[in-house]
Amino acid sequence: MARYYHVDVFTDVAYTGNSLAVFADPPPLDSGQMLRITQELRHFETIFVTTLTEPDTVRARVFDLFGELDFAGHPVLGAAGVLHELRGSGTNCAWTFELPARTVQVTTRLGDGDLVGVIDQGRPELITPAAPLEPDPIARSLGLAVADLDPELPPQIMSTGLRYLIVPVRPGALARARVARPDFEGWLSGLGAQFAYVLDAAAIEGRHWNNDGVLEDVATGSAAGCVAGYLLRHQRIADGVPARLAQGRFTGRPSRIAITAYGTPDNVSRVTVGGAVTVVGTGTLRALPARDQA
Repeated sequence: MARYYHVDVFTDVAYTGNSLAVFADPPPLDSGQMLRITQELRHFETIFVTTLTEPDTVRARVFDLFGELDFAGHPVLGAAGVLHELRGSGTNCAWTFELPARTVQVTTRLGDGDLVGVIDQGRPELITPAAPLEPDPIARSLGLAVADLDPELPPQIMSTGLRYLIVPVRPGALARARVARPDFEGWLSGLGAQFAYVLDAAAIEGRHWNNDGVLEDVATGSAAGCVAGYLLRHQRIADGVPARLAQGRFTGRPSRIAITAYGTPDNVSRVTVGGAVTVVGTGTLRALPARDQA
């Protein structure tokens, strides 16, 4: 058997924000079993954390419905919130998460009845594209016209562990955006990106989908760090001044993501991403997938 926690991240209201299943110190599971469990529970992502001997340090593995992710923001924040609740004492905690792509630091605090987590995603990297980022194919791939793209902000690829093509659009265009080509993932890969994030920089609101375009993400923590770095690079937010990134409006699960970037436009030193974590419920898997089923 394995106990898990159902949490909503980037919201202080249950049944909004981005849902997640958290397994804290589950029995030994291989990759196939973790994927099978994730597919069974049908959350966007599931995180499995194992406590290490180092104080407040865990090894974490994150899965979506298709496979393992090197890094993801909202699962890490949700897991940190669960660990904070399991500790049962203290208003402020600090955690180290060892993920396949990197090790990150997370703080959690309890105040005014809300549990809030903040993840330090480190220095965002500006990725040199493998092919020119031409406006026309970018717009068409997202169901938009070139005139829908923001003329003042260029598309760029940013990474804090996952590579996002950030596509700024004019006000109003966000509602029309969608994945509009069958080879979207291959096209992104040809540019040097893994995912795309459409951003209304004026409203500081974004949208993101799985690369097949079937599922829209409610709140994308890994992309939020990239957005923070991008906005500071283009002087849309200031050094060390928190901003609020909105996402999920079009899915009926509005989320609010706190983003902060530090440094200068020419040298963004680090970014943080945070939000409220709401524990909705707990459950127990009475049966685990057999290894030969996974």
